[in-house]
Amino acid sequence: MMAFIPSPSVNGFHLGPAYVHFYGLMYVVGIVAAIAITQRRWKAQGGDPALVGDVALWAVPAGIVGGRIYFDITTPKYIPHHWYGVLAVWDGGLGIWGGITLGALVGIWRVRRAGANVPLFMDAVAPALLVAQAAGRIGNYFNQELFGGPTRLPWGLEIAPAFRPAGYTQYSTFHPTFLYELIFDLLLAAFLVWLGHHRDIKPPGLFALYVTGYSAFRIFEESLRVDPSEHFLGLRLNTYVASVLTIVGIVWFVRTQRRSRAAVPPTAVLADEAEAGDSAAVGDAGTLGDAGPAGDAGPAEDAVAVEPGATSEGEPAVGDDSARQH
Repeated sequence: MMAFIPSPSVNGFHLGPAYVHFYGLMYVVGIVAAIAITQRRWKAQGGDPALVGDVALWAVPAGIVGGRIYFDITTPKYIPHHWYGVLAVWDGGLGIWGGITLGALVGIWRVRRAGANVPLFMDAVAPALLVAQAAGRIGNYFNQELFGGPTRLPWGLEIAPAFRPAGYTQYSTFHPTFLYELIFDLLLAAFLVWLGHHRDIKPPGLFALYVTGYSAFRIFEESLRVDPSEHFLGLRLNTYVASVLTIVGIVWFVRTQRRSRAAVPPTAVLADEAEAGDSAAVGDAGTLGDAGPAGDAGPAEDAVAVEPGATSEGEPAVGDDSARQH
């Protein structure tokens, strides 16, 4: 008899009077892991780890709001039928691209206020975001959601009748697409870390590759999923979003790598030194140049001093599933 992946019988546990959902718990785990990873990477590039905590304090709530807005717009069939349904993250979900977009915009604002290098920070956070997304997908498993079409493959996921979408009630095992994404997210995160240490990738090249790789995988994933979604010309809305972002990511990466190395600013500059135009002193005192591995800062002559809050040439306007990802 073929063995399949069983679905959990519960989606949380009681902690005193409160009921803790595994879905929400995994998001907390993902956020904590992302902060720790980013702090380590940012410190290795000469940045202040305290900045990561400040950015997270603002960007995480913004990401939740952006993710919920995107979810409500693109998967209205999943909105709970309560007056507070559009806000019920614990009984609904988050859209990854909405969360990344608003969270990134707010994060950029905080990094600029600190006078730090936005592209370098984006490269530091890229692998961490993928790890957080992978943790969130474990929550989807406990919610018996975001699975693909029917399959009899050995790794098919057993779904209880109550969670099977209309038209698929006669099937019992489905593609565990959230598991496919979890594995891909971790592999892509490892690849970005390796690439940053072994190749001269100009920032924010790693973040551009994150957008490209994740979006390209979502095209494949959306072709398998059967959960309710808005459709246009026979395709899921997320398929179009993923296709556009894949192209945007490729173009963004190519442009960042063609940019002159001299356009890459230091990680942070003291205001008085920047105003005095003492670029040589700044370059000698901690300019990072390229976002390479720890202890492998770019040559001082490649760095230029900028006023706090300035951004590098070609800096992108960052755009991009969840307490239910989709």
